[in-house]
Amino acid sequence: MLGKQMTAAILTAQHQPLVMDDVELPLELSIGQVLVRVCYSSICGSQIGEVRGIKGVDPYLPHLLGHEGSGVVEAVGPGVSMVAVGDCVVMQAKDGNGIRSKVPQYKWRGRKLNAGWVTTFNQYAVVSESRLTPISKDLDMKIAPLLGCAILTGFGAVENTVQPKMGESVVVFGAGGVGLSVIQAAALTSAQPIIAVDLSESKLKLAARFGATLGIHAVEQDPQTMIYDLLGSRGADHVIVCTENLEALEVAYEITKTNGKTIFLGLPPSKERVSLTAMPLHYGRILTGALIGNSDPSEAIPRYIRLIDAGKLQLKEMITDTFSLEEINQAVDKMIQGTIDGRCLIEVNP
Repeated sequence: MLGKQMTAAILTAQHQPLVMDDVELPLELSIGQVLVRVCYSSICGSQIGEVRGIKGVDPYLPHLLGHEGSGVVEAVGPGVSMVAVGDCVVMQAKDGNGIRSKVPQYKWRGRKLNAGWVTTFNQYAVVSESRLTPISKDLDMKIAPLLGCAILTGFGAVENTVQPKMGESVVVFGAGGVGLSVIQAAALTSAQPIIAVDLSESKLKLAARFGATLGIHAVEQDPQTMIYDLLGSRGADHVIVCTENLEALEVAYEITKTNGKTIFLGLPPSKERVSLTAMPLHYGRILTGALIGNSDPSEAIPRYIRLIDAGKLQLKEMITDTFSLEEINQAVDKMIQGTIDGRCLIEVNP
């Protein structure tokens, strides 16, 4: 496929639909680059943020998108040793083992088309070796994309940052793909109770299936009042915010115990600010983020696959909507509208 054309979804302008068109692959692979036939992709909130211009002006337009997918290795460049032709791989949002290559050079309509170290909204992708983790051919390729970001972020945040003790309370704002991952991970640690907060009743019902012991509908109920009624005036041990809503972050911080942790996993607008009471920080309250869960993909993904094999990690049920690559704009619109309960799957090369 090197030097040939493929179909891809291209971000040409913020706040506009992606453009479906033919894109020309590079003629050759450079050091550390891997050609992957993309089978499936899911859509992360980060891509929605790119479409909506959350981080501000995008200096790389036009460019390709997507950072959680599954695929098959078609060719490897010089120096690649972590994967081989024919390997099934997870395409991930963060560097693991292997070479971090230079970014690929695609062409579109006779000019350069930008891309990062991994993209998944395209039939084929030139990916940095460091953004790939080999997996068994027995693993369902439809669920493998979730390991590339949603699970890495949610499970990683619980393992590496939240670190709840058995019986400690966990509150999760936002019960989408990352929130469901946090809830599953918290349940495995025997946190109690695990409380999901969301604007959608259907998302709260889904959260209950993954381990949430209680759901708070943030439209009909005041989360702060409910948490204090349920847990007492001291608040929750750990509160994880899996939405970009900064009002949710402010409430989450307020309902966290004085010596508890508030973890922010959302992608906020770049120039927006929050208002927080500073005194609790003096007494030990922790407010922090966890980019991709502070995970090491090469170490974490094989462990999570063992949980899948043991029936302790449910990914298939997290996929609530499926689209073809040609329908990707419908998927993006539904995510922006909040009508997709879990994670949506994009069939790229099924």
